[in-house]
Amino acid sequence: MKASMIAAALVAPLIFLQPVWAHTNESLDAMRSPHGGQVRAAGPYHLELVAKNGELMLYVTDHAWQEIHTDGGEGKATVQQGKAKEKTTIKLETAQQNMLTGSGEFQVNPETVIVIFVKLPEQEAYGAKFTPLKPKVVGAGKKAGDGHHHDHDLQHQRH
Repeated sequence: MKASMIAAALVAPLIFLQPVWAHTNESLDAMRSPHGGQVRAAGPYHLELVAKNGELMLYVTDHAWQEIHTDGGEGKATVQQGKAKEKTTIKLETAQQNMLTGSGEFQVNPETVIVIFVKLPEQEAYGAKFTPLKPKVVGAGKKAGDGHHHDHDLQHQRH
């Protein structure tokens, strides 16, 4: 009985930390995203950034990949590029049901870093850092959500 209580005490923190393991940048980069962009976890959201020269599209979903309405939301993107880390600030505005968009003068290259802050009505503001042209890692053929559940399954198998 005492051993089972000790085991339960040791396993309990792992259960609570499990969602964090499934939402690392590496695990999200290993998944194929719904719109071909890079995905980051930010608070209760998955933020998917599709960045093209001069144009940003940010899709907002929950951690189960369900769309979050962005009506009344706003965002700001800071695009850093070049060796001097030149910065361009872009305002993001609601465009579609779960999307914010913005445009500005910038070119996307392998060194481009984009930091985004999003504020939806009656919610906290959340931020994420993107490297849109970062090479994909092994497992890139998975669909968004497949790896998420797979990570949870792996965690359960370990315990």
